[in-house]
Amino acid sequence: MMSTVATSHIELDAEGRAWISGSNVKVIEIAQDKLAWGWSPEEMCLQHPHLSLAQIHAALSYYYDHQDELNSEIAEQMREYKELRSQAENSSLRQKLRALGKL
Repeated sequence: MMSTVATSHIELDAEGRAWISGSNVKVIEIAQDKLAWGWSPEEMCLQHPHLSLAQIHAALSYYYDHQDELNSEIAEQMREYKELRSQAENSSLRQKLRALGKL
């Protein structure tokens, strides 16, 4: 007979965001490291020395279990970033600096 053992290194906050237990790192941040840099779990441990390899693997597992939802959130964050960047590019301060030849 086989028994099931459950371990969890992931916690959900009041808004439903997944965090690595005992840390200030969101699961989505680990997912973004994987997507942006292609880092292996071992490389992520080097980049986040306060996290264990088990925590990294748990975050990646959570990401793959909720991939569509987290990818949608990442896409929304990118859309918001681009919108804010566009607004900043055309701010009155930047326009004044351009007129003065400072940009």
